[in-house]
Amino acid sequence: MKTNNAKLVEKLNQLLADYQIYYQNLRGLHWNVKGAQFFMLHEKYEELYNEAAESVDEIAERILMVGGQPLHTFTDYLKVAKLKEAGFISDGKKGVEVVLENSRYFLKSFNEILELADGDEGTSALMSDLIGATEKRIWMFESTLG
Repeated sequence: MKTNNAKLVEKLNQLLADYQIYYQNLRGLHWNVKGAQFFMLHEKYEELYNEAAESVDEIAERILMVGGQPLHTFTDYLKVAKLKEAGFISDGKKGVEVVLENSRYFLKSFNEILELADGDEGTSALMSDLIGATEKRIWMFESTLG
């Protein structure tokens, strides 16, 4: 691995770990949601965890493309991730707040990696795509909360 990619690989591995936590948070929200918004949120969480699974794969492959080795154990994910496990949440509003908090955190992470990826068009494109999707998700979930 090129030494100038070491910091990028480190940040991408942290993003990978965070995405695995996010994915698991979404699974828990999907399984446990109750209340008036059940149908809408149950379906939305499934859509989001499927998107997250695709992003996990894209991030891991990007790490390989820049000469790194993606983390792949939950032991490593939990050591590296800054995103926290949500725990049991069944309240729809609280679940939406978790998704919003996680999404805002990711937006900051994507922008940091975008800055670090200076000249790396593949990583920049991936971060740009993730930024666009996350900004839209934030807008939609903020609108859901009113």
